[in-house]
Amino acid sequence: MAKKIDIVDGRTALDAVRTAEASGAKPQRTDLATAVRYLLQLLDEKAPGNSVEVRVPPFGAVQVIQGPRHTRGTPPNVVEMDAATWIAVATGAERWADAASGGRIHASGTRADLSDVLPVRP
Repeated sequence: MAKKIDIVDGRTALDAVRTAEASGAKPQRTDLATAVRYLLQLLDEKAPGNSVEVRVPPFGAVQVIQGPRHTRGTPPNVVEMDAATWIAVATGAERWADAASGGRIHASGTRADLSDVLPVRP
C-alpha cells in the first residue's frame, strides 16, 4: 500500500460511508476509497505477511498473513470482493462465512480464509 492513512481520516471516511448507506444514498467515491484503504491498512497491521493477496477493486490491494512469500504473477492465495462487502466483513457488520457462502467473496488458495483475522475493529 502507498501512503499511510491517518486514523482520523480513515474513521471519518468510514463514518461517512456508513451514514450514506444507512440513509439509502450512494457514498462519495473518495470516502469509499479512503474507507477501503484504511481497513486494508488495519488488516495489514493486524496480520502482516505476504502469503495472501486481498483485493478490493478498484480501490486497493494488500498482501497479508505470514507464510510463503509471493513475488511474481498471480499469487496462489487470493481474496477479492467489492467495497461494500469488504467494509462489512472488515468491521464485523457481516461474518466472513456468510459473505463467502453468499458468493460475495471470491477466495482461492489454502490460506484464503480470513475469518481468523477479521474483523479488524477500526
